Amino acid sequence: MSIHTITNQSVSEIAEEFKGIRVPFESIPIIDLAAFRDGSARRDVADSMARAARDVGFFYVTNHGVDEAVVDEALEQTRQFFNQPLEIKSRYPIADSFPHQRGYVPVFGEELGMDETVDLKESFDLGVDLPADDPDVVAGIPFYSPNTWPDHMPDFKVAITTYYDGMLELSKVLGHAFAMSLGLDEDFFVDRMKKPIANMRLLHYPPYSPVSGQKVIGAGAHSDYGFVTILVQDQIGGLQVQNMRGEWIEAPPIPGALVINIGEMLAMWTNDLFVATRHRVMNISGVDRYSIPLFLDMDYDVEVSCLPTCLGDDGHPKYQPVRAGDYISKRLNETFPFRRDQVS
Repeated sequence: MSIHTITNQSVSEIAEEFKGIRVPFESIPIIDLAAFRDGSARRDVADSMARAARDVGFFYVTNHGVDEAVVDEALEQTRQFFNQPLEIKSRYPIADSFPHQRGYVPVFGEELGMDETVDLKESFDLGVDLPADDPDVVAGIPFYSPNTWPDHMPDFKVAITTYYDGMLELSKVLGHAFAMSLGLDEDFFVDRMKKPIANMRLLHYPPYSPVSGQKVIGAGAHSDYGFVTILVQDQIGGLQVQNMRGEWIEAPPIPGALVINIGEMLAMWTNDLFVATRHRVMNISGVDRYSIPLFLDMDYDVEVSCLPTCLGDDGHPKYQPVRAGDYISKRLNETFPFRRDQVS
């Protein structure tokens, strides 16, 4: 069966565990950033974000400052890229970019779930678009690289770059707010994002279809690796978030809103005060799903260690200090077969 087709029988046979629980949107908080961005109630918004980061690990943001037309055009260019034949998409293989993360990842090219599932999705990965003569590019530091651009799509680079730049501006707002909520200098995180790793993925989830002998899911259950993730998803749905009782809660798209979730490095920084919540994607809609997550991480050499304001009663951190770039490299090497092959 083609991965782009679906039948009533295949949907009916999906295990009950892949069906999310319908709950009010309030179970995943919605936070209006307007009062932080205009300065009228910055502390209130920062505290709301901290509560969501502590209690849920996920929240939506509205009035985030990224124009809806920019978001729509980025999603449209994403659709156009993935609607091309495989032989065209395969001109930009991500393996050629190692140790960076630039280019096309085919279906089943990533293994997110720490279980027997396989991921039914394809992606095109980008990052900070550095010139070839940048000192970090010349030095071969992982993730510091020019982007790979499909040169046959004239509008692709402009649309995706405009969206990426908007996400980086929003990243500063989030960084300031989280620092404020943690009792830090407001520039603590932003000062560590001068040249962030900040990988972005254009994602296509074909409709569910079974693969003989394998348990197929859109994106296997996982927590993200870095600081925070900023996600735009189309209106199809399929994102699910695991609550503390182990239940899978649907995180449906909300028009005009972006999804924010805490990554493992921010959880380590806060000694697990903020939680990196497991989530997954299952596309049982019968149509193609598209999304664009930006995985915001610090500069490669930034040390991630427990913040003084987050030490527990015993005064001991749960995690050893780690360099941001080393941690991201390790986690991606565990996830992508092409990276494991290169490392070995």
